Amino acid sequence: MTLSAHVTAFLEYLELERNASQLTIRNYDHYLKRFLDFSGNINPKDIDLNLVRKYRLYLSRWTDPKLKRNLKRNTQNYFMIALRAFLKYLAKSDIKTLSPEKVELGDADPRPLKVLDDASLKSLLGAPDLTEKSGIRDRAILETLFSTGLRVSELASLNTDTINLQRKEFGIVGKGGKERVVFVSNSAASWLEKYLEVRKDTFKPLFIRFQGRVDLENGGEKMRLTPRSIERIVEKYVKRLGFSVKATPHTLRHSFATDLLINGADIRSVQEMLGHSNISTTQIYTHVTNAHLKDVHKSFHSGNK
Repeated sequence: MTLSAHVTAFLEYLELERNASQLTIRNYDHYLKRFLDFSGNINPKDIDLNLVRKYRLYLSRWTDPKLKRNLKRNTQNYFMIALRAFLKYLAKSDIKTLSPEKVELGDADPRPLKVLDDASLKSLLGAPDLTEKSGIRDRAILETLFSTGLRVSELASLNTDTINLQRKEFGIVGKGGKERVVFVSNSAASWLEKYLEVRKDTFKPLFIRFQGRVDLENGGEKMRLTPRSIERIVEKYVKRLGFSVKATPHTLRHSFATDLLINGADIRSVQEMLGHSNISTTQIYTHVTNAHLKDVHKSFHSGNK
């Protein structure tokens, strides 16, 4: 089998054996096509450290023809992570190739964590026009994002029968098929109730559009807001408020995590609530909470008086 055939088999493996999302599969397809374009349809045994070094150099010098700029270091690492995962699959399949452990990642660009302060968060939650059905829906979306720390794709996938507003909790199948329990705050539960009260339909999706043609088929599945639609909703209010931070649904996820840690939650519990497989992913939030601890020390330590 040539390299392209092995890549196809790897993508099928991700779908069938690893239960990867279609977005993850598309990303791996994109990253590995770049490697195929660079290396040619070679035999896996011809992948060696010299080829990988040249590929890293190629990625470093590659310029986006539309944006006229080079790839960021973080993006370059995504390509290398995909290559390493592919090599790991080949090794697992007893196909002779370069050991995946020999593929190293470059130093990533420092990326500041975007978190909303209390005043900005309050302004964002209060931004929707509550005289409109869409405004009540948007308030419920914003409250739910901050209350649960859901990824935008997870929020978009919710159905009306998913959430138990009496227990204020529900189960979700997240990234990589990982199941977890999600909890809803009193405020979010209240706005979800108000939103469902103004809904005069029996559609299955929890968050739906109120514009365009009404489609009754398949429980109103085509009425469901897409992740991109939810991103645009958040973007609309962020622009209206003139925030200096380009806040997104993921910013509310960050704000959820830091809010828990700052108020005393342990990192293992936050890891579970976010659905992170590895605690090292959750530890990025300690940089923000460390800054908060510095402010506490400055305000309350007697040596600063």
